[in-house]
Amino acid sequence: MEKRRSVLKKMLASVAGLSLLGVSKNAAAAPAAPPTDEKIVGDVTTFQQIPLFSSFTKLGNMVFIAGVGAHVEPFEIKAHTEIVLKELEKQLIKAGSSMEKVLKVNVYLDDIANWPAMNEVYGGRFGKNPPVRTTVAVAKGGVPGNSLVEMDCIAYI
Repeated sequence: MEKRRSVLKKMLASVAGLSLLGVSKNAAAAPAAPPTDEKIVGDVTTFQQIPLFSSFTKLGNMVFIAGVGAHVEPFEIKAHTEIVLKELEKQLIKAGSSMEKVLKVNVYLDDIANWPAMNEVYGGRFGKNPPVRTTVAVAKGGVPGNSLVEMDCIAYI
């Protein structure tokens, strides 16, 4: 009886996991990599030889991409958004994921008035099933490093 419960729990968890990823229970799934508890990090940024943050962190089949800004001229929201999205994609690929596997994006705008123009560039970049998103305008002082936009995201592998 105990073994049967264990098998049923595993089956239910696997079906629930597939639905969270948008995969139907009838779809043929590729074999998943075995989960690992080892934390893997991307390039580490340091300040005065002290590690501050990693470009990405992986744990199991989850990927967390650090905030990416555009610290270049021209200081125009569409150009900055394009740069940020390309860099997010590079980090996702380095981590073994892709834009289509992003589950959540946080967008930080220097000015909420830039929201429509940012959306023009952002739209369609994550495939036909876009991730959930939170967009906020930051308080006094703006986005660090003179960027008009910063984004971070969570994805799966």
